Amino acid sequence: MAKVSDFGLAKLMSREQSHVFTTLRGTRGYLAPEWITNYAISEKSDVFSYGMLLLEIIGGRKNYD
Repeated sequence: MAKVSDFGLAKLMSREQSHVFTTLRGTRGYLAPEWITNYAISEKSDVFSYGMLLLEIIGGRKNYD
């Protein structure tokens, strides 16, 4: 079972607010490519970040330098 421990990005906006960001928010190495390429952000971005976390846990090292 996955447990979310950081709601920092989730608290940034409500469903009624715009989903357009003017600044990049998040931790390097865990951000989905959509954040950098200005594509629409969706739940898939969270899945990508979770996958990067699993890669770090399984690999035993940071996924970025």
